[in-house]
Amino acid sequence: MGLDSYRTLGRSGLRVSPLALGAMTFGDASWGADTETSHSIIDRYLEAGGNFLDSANGYNEGKSEETIAGYLALHPGLRDRLVLATKFGGNMFPGDPNGGGAGRKAIMQQVEASLRRLGTDYIDLYWQHNFDRHTSIEETMSTLNDLVRAGKIRYIGLSDTFAWEVARAGTIAEFRGWSPVAAIQVEYSLLQRTVEGELFGVARELGLGVTPWSPLAGGVLSGKYSRENSAPEGSGRAQSAAAHLNESTFALLDVLQRIASDLKASVAAVALAWVRARAEVTSTIIGARTVEQLDANLASLDVTVPDEQLTELTALTAPKLDFPADFVSGVAVSWQQGGTTVNGVASEPFARP
Repeated sequence: MGLDSYRTLGRSGLRVSPLALGAMTFGDASWGADTETSHSIIDRYLEAGGNFLDSANGYNEGKSEETIAGYLALHPGLRDRLVLATKFGGNMFPGDPNGGGAGRKAIMQQVEASLRRLGTDYIDLYWQHNFDRHTSIEETMSTLNDLVRAGKIRYIGLSDTFAWEVARAGTIAEFRGWSPVAAIQVEYSLLQRTVEGELFGVARELGLGVTPWSPLAGGVLSGKYSRENSAPEGSGRAQSAAAHLNESTFALLDVLQRIASDLKASVAAVALAWVRARAEVTSTIIGARTVEQLDANLASLDVTVPDEQLTELTALTAPKLDFPADFVSGVAVSWQQGGTTVNGVASEPFARP
């Protein structure tokens, strides 16, 4: 598979690469990538056939978007060939209660600011960055629909949002004839799988694309960590990774290393290939501070994990899902079917038989 193995984002007609280039590292050399390196990373991604860049207004105080704009300025005519995504919600003006969030006033200000920073007149995919408890989803969706109608954005997405709000947003848009939700963005990896319950369920029901972030669990599954080396030299995330480095994680890393050796691949490539193999996943967001890190992530596209080993990995980190997952997959289904079970429903509690 290559980056040019494009797929549609949910039920929309928007075609995106199987790996999206996350731009959170762009524009801050202190921990991410300086402008020159960021441009080299974009070069490499596009040369490999990629077309999907994902940023946010709050990434590095706007520098991420500005870095992308600088690249586009150096490549006239490229803009329309890309799927450019960014997010609203982050408050760029501390002390201003309307400087961020998902209200109409805030969104209208934020979209204009992102358009200026990106140096473009439209955004392909505009994400609500996260749930806003202070604003009704009707107000948010109405505003986003207006922006689609005005040509400032093309598609709507919801990131880090409760499944009930995603479902409500999708239903309201459908009933009112507004622009639909095209996709959700969620944290998802072999170490973070609770989204397989409600959020994957609503994605299947509404036909939404799914774009996971942190597919390597903040670097824990990058191959740097092992039983023998739980604090690799030069790792900037050793402190945050430490919370995940327990016996169950080491057991997973042992199996990942064995499978990686069998497939002559890296641990990171196998972990990314597992995420990509999920039927719900459309495009996985990868980030990089260097071109070498990007190449390592792109190598996952050449890896196909056999079904038996996929099953082994899946079983190692099967999540405990909230009620009514167990009830629906066991007692309720058995009762509904007159005492019988339905094709593997216990392992896929929200899949319709």
